[in-house]
Amino acid sequence: MSAEAENPEKQPPDPPPDPRWKLLVFYLCFYGFMNQIRPGESFITPYLLGSEKNFTKEEVTNEITPVLSYSYMAVLVPIFLLTDYLRYKPVLVLQSLSHIAIWLLLIFGTSILAMQFMEFFYGITMAARVAYSSYIFSLVTPSRYQRMASYSRTSVLMGVFASSVLGQLCVTVGGTTFTTLNYISLGFMSFGLLLTLFLERPKRSLFFNRSEPVCNGASPSELDKMNAGAGDPAWHKAPTWKNMVFFRMLKELAAFIRLPQLRLWSLWWIFNSAGYYLILYYVQILWNEIYPTRDNRKIYNGAVEAASTLLGAITSFAAGYVKIRWTLWSELVIGLVTAFQAGLLLLMNTTANIWLCYVAYILFRGSYQFLVPIAIFQIAASLSKELCALVFGINTFLATVLKTVITIIITDKRGLGLSIHPQFYIYFGYFTLLTVVYLSASVYVAVKHNGCRKPPEEAPPKELSMPVEDRGTELTNLEV
Repeated sequence: MSAEAENPEKQPPDPPPDPRWKLLVFYLCFYGFMNQIRPGESFITPYLLGSEKNFTKEEVTNEITPVLSYSYMAVLVPIFLLTDYLRYKPVLVLQSLSHIAIWLLLIFGTSILAMQFMEFFYGITMAARVAYSSYIFSLVTPSRYQRMASYSRTSVLMGVFASSVLGQLCVTVGGTTFTTLNYISLGFMSFGLLLTLFLERPKRSLFFNRSEPVCNGASPSELDKMNAGAGDPAWHKAPTWKNMVFFRMLKELAAFIRLPQLRLWSLWWIFNSAGYYLILYYVQILWNEIYPTRDNRKIYNGAVEAASTLLGAITSFAAGYVKIRWTLWSELVIGLVTAFQAGLLLLMNTTANIWLCYVAYILFRGSYQFLVPIAIFQIAASLSKELCALVFGINTFLATVLKTVITIIITDKRGLGLSIHPQFYIYFGYFTLLTVVYLSASVYVAVKHNGCRKPPEEAPPKELSMPVEDRGTELTNLEV
């Protein structure tokens, strides 16, 4: 029998969920769907480069787009903490207001500075996604986390898909101008703000607003269950400032960082996601370079985004059924997928066929989304719910810092200020270097495994397979 079962008085259960939780979850998922309906988003770059705004490729590439990385890095940590401290809803309102500001600036802004402010607000909306992805778990009990995570993620993916399809139909079939498409997006975002105002503010959150406060304001958490055999939990003995969940998690994290799988997949998250998002930020400029048409009906950005979203959802779903010995094969799988991505980047940058470039991009996104749930489950398997949130927050922040450094060096006009094709050659080299590192690590792991193989009479260590415990599923909403 587990220690927490023997000492039930030390582990009071979570309070029962709101009896209206089904209605609240449905409303939140509906909000998540509607908040993604931005049909003009797939066409922002051709809009800026077209006759309606007339910015040059150099201005968009080296002065406007880099602000997104800087903004995201600047606001990520404050919004991560405010989301929990303010209990989600105020940050969701801030996200909706930022969406409205984006489209107002796109429609009425005419200067580079206005477009830079647009990118700044875009960074706020990206950082605020954590509010939606974690809000839903304040409404239900832990036993329902996995199913609720799938509901909330599905609603977001369906929203992105519907938005991309709607935008493409408006442009190709309806002959809608990009300006009109932006007005439509502004209307949807205004409706999204209205929906946000009717969201109910939760009474508890993960870090700062704990349920059932005891012992100087600290409440029992999953960290106490992990240390159940060590006598009284730390919050019985520590000074008040050390009772805070955040400080106890930092202490526990120092021990968990030594776990090989946690370290490997965290490094993958940092380095590969940094490269992935750089591709997403600049790929529309590459498309415009390959196929600089002025006929809006022949721009298929919306269709490509819809296809890549659909493939990403399929590969993410398929990843949950992959069952191999991850302690032995993780490095090889990551290395092969990264090599595939490097090849796709080289193809995208060297082809003169826009359709081939579109297909390579769709496959690039799908291959990345295949590894995302594997990384989430592999990391979450070793951690409590609180530590999961902290680890992914740290990983995302470090990836953002790396992405910002790369942007400053190769993209910003104050750095090298490279045009789009040289940039993509650097991204190809970046993924190629990661491939070499991962494959070298896989060889090292294989040699070490063969050299240290245990006698056959000993039982092999328990391996992690997919899927794993529910406690990591709440983080599957972080990537779209």
